[in-house]
Amino acid sequence: MCIRGHAVAFAIAGLLLILTPLAAGIPWPACDTAGNYTANSTYGGNLLSLAAALPSNVSKSPTLFAKALIGTAPNIVYALGQCNGDQSASACHDCISSSFDAAQKMCTGNKGAAIFYDTCLLGFSDRDFLNSTTNSEDQEVQLYNAQNITSDGADRFNATAYELLSGMAEYMATLNSEDKFVTGTIPFDATYPNIYGQASCTSDLTPGQCRGCLDATIAEMPRVFIPNTKGARVAGLRCIVRYEVYRFYNGSIMLQLPGNQAGRVEGKKNNKTGKILAIVLPVVVAIVASMAMCLFCWRRTKSTSKRSLSLTSHMEDMECIESLLIDLPTLRMATNNFAENNKLGEGGFGAVYKGSLPNGQEIAVKRLSHNSRQGIGELKNELTLIAKLQHKNLVRLVGVCLEEEERLLVYEYMPNTSLDTFLFDSEKRKDLEWSKRFTIINGITRGLQYLHEDSQLKIVHRDLKASNVLLDADMNPKISDFGLARLFGQDQSQDTTKRVVGTYGYMAPEYALRGQYSIKSDIYSFGVLILEIVTGRRNSDSYNSDQSVDLPSLVWEHWTTKTIMDMIDP
Repeated sequence: MCIRGHAVAFAIAGLLLILTPLAAGIPWPACDTAGNYTANSTYGGNLLSLAAALPSNVSKSPTLFAKALIGTAPNIVYALGQCNGDQSASACHDCISSSFDAAQKMCTGNKGAAIFYDTCLLGFSDRDFLNSTTNSEDQEVQLYNAQNITSDGADRFNATAYELLSGMAEYMATLNSEDKFVTGTIPFDATYPNIYGQASCTSDLTPGQCRGCLDATIAEMPRVFIPNTKGARVAGLRCIVRYEVYRFYNGSIMLQLPGNQAGRVEGKKNNKTGKILAIVLPVVVAIVASMAMCLFCWRRTKSTSKRSLSLTSHMEDMECIESLLIDLPTLRMATNNFAENNKLGEGGFGAVYKGSLPNGQEIAVKRLSHNSRQGIGELKNELTLIAKLQHKNLVRLVGVCLEEEERLLVYEYMPNTSLDTFLFDSEKRKDLEWSKRFTIINGITRGLQYLHEDSQLKIVHRDLKASNVLLDADMNPKISDFGLARLFGQDQSQDTTKRVVGTYGYMAPEYALRGQYSIKSDIYSFGVLILEIVTGRRNSDSYNSDQSVDLPSLVWEHWTTKTIMDMIDP
């Protein structure tokens, strides 16, 4: 486990030298260095009295939780302790006692400390934190597994892990008992059959307060952790969330989410995929045909009527469908049978290949992966939306192919690929002088304005980022990848989803935290993108050890210290 935290000034190797082995495992401290005391002081004496009484108070409690305060101002010590719901009373007593010992060794002389074991937590301070219902940053540690998911399913792993965490938070909000502890699991794939999770709150929180604390803590994780890590936790004095690819807790599994079973049994995958395609593809083809006819015939007649064009009223215009559908042999020939040297890139839903049609038109072919959990849904969504959108700052759909087991979307070719290939390359970035960057920002703005206000449809993109902004030969930007986009009614201002999808680091807080999205969600993502364009830094660089905060927070720090010019790309 690697650690990210506040006021932690030691190495894990040092811990192992300082401490004797403890049954509870390795302690993780957050030390408050704002105030100090001496061993023979009144505050030190009060802390010793507390250390003698609190372990018994916690272990004898039905919920393995207790709060305490001792002394008079200015030497009052406030404290709380709690053990996991899967611990025995004796193990809990030993863990809380060990926490006091660890605090004396790791946070020597500090008036405030928070100690976290795998099985219990302890916090004390000279300030009153007992009425707080959320975690305080100086009483919190963040831990993550240094090993990452490196397979093609990394994005799906992230989504599945956060689905489990959100499910446990939702489950916790339904508990009326004082015992606020839940274990959970969700199936993933053959390599990692299950992802395991655990969440807990202190027993004095109401269900609503517990849910709020967990939601806020889960929302922190994309900001402080390396993407695709195999395990992570945020531990605070009010609530804790954790997930791993192995079972790390005792007792039974309290919450089992269904997850996605596709691909878990390799021998059945091809048959299952074939059956799904056999059922879904005819439906998709019918949708595509209907949509293509309505769209292209509308463009041909240029009617000003707002009424829908029906399929039956335009059966004579079969060439409308043919203008959108492209046969598979043509695309195989165009891409040299999807040759590796024609691959432009690869994302969560599949690879993109460069090609050339018989008429000489250069194209980019998006080949959806057969194993993509959202492939069919993304295909239908992208076809339904982007084929109806016509704007110079949106990528143009050329055609679609649904033959055999292939699901192919054909777009206009953008010779300068995506913005991220320039922006985050130390050499290519030099070609982006300020006038070009302004042109790019202006073009993205116009594209968003069209999506949000000027098109016949009102659309929230939900995944705006540098890799989804393509650049043509003149470096003009075009927004792409509408697989996660959502259509709004003209009078609709926001919506809520239980499944948060997109790219962490670009998500608006209300979307990542509560699943609420609107055009404001895209504006937040656009704000992060502008910061990347101006600074030349990738927001996800905050996951590296040399940058402890995300890009917006780093920019804010420089703004408040009047050193903002240091952040501008030289």
